[in-house]
Amino acid sequence: MRSILKAEDLVSYIGLYTILQGVSVDVEEGDIVTILGRNGAGKTTFLKTILGMVEVRSGTLELLGVSIIGKAPYEIAQMGVGYVPEDYGVFDALTVQENLRLPMRPENAEAWDRAAYVLDLFPDLKDAYKRPARSLSGGQRQMLSVGRALVNDNKIILIDEPSKGLAPVIIEKMGLAFIEIAKTRTILLVEQNFALACAVAKRYYIVNEGRTVRNGLVKDLLHDRETQRQYLGI
Repeated sequence: MRSILKAEDLVSYIGLYTILQGVSVDVEEGDIVTILGRNGAGKTTFLKTILGMVEVRSGTLELLGVSIIGKAPYEIAQMGVGYVPEDYGVFDALTVQENLRLPMRPENAEAWDRAAYVLDLFPDLKDAYKRPARSLSGGQRQMLSVGRALVNDNKIILIDEPSKGLAPVIIEKMGLAFIEIAKTRTILLVEQNFALACAVAKRYYIVNEGRTVRNGLVKDLLHDRETQRQYLGI
């Protein structure tokens, strides 16, 4: 499989503070890769560094073999990087339909076909199609946020803490949706919910104090109690 996103010894900083101090991650096409770690480990900062929102000091960061260091966030988005932020990232005053329409680049038949796929993936959104996003539940807003990242032909979807604040039944629905999405897309998932991450991902990377400290197959991590205790507090 070809590498979609690859970071090696990535160091980035916010203001005077170095947040990432050596993150290395390789995401192959068709994978769901999860980034694990305690709060404050640098997981969200890593996603924002990929998006060009945090400045890189050193290391490499490539999308399909092309460096994206120094590119503006809109340029990185145009190269095929979708983003689902942890705070949903939907427009409350707009309807579900309008929220799906707004990010289309361009708005054409293929984009609307992908929007139809989103509605099939999340039937709740089909029922609420003409309603403003402010009327949706937290779980439905998360579904809409994921859907907005699917209306373009993105090479990779970055998803940050999708289970945060959601009920277990909604978390289960989201997990099943991610597995379905991965049939045609590549996903890089930051997730505190260990059970969800392990249920959907094939490979993992653990980030601790801004560094990649472990990586491998999720099926092996499930039996590695010492790594879980040391780096994840499980």
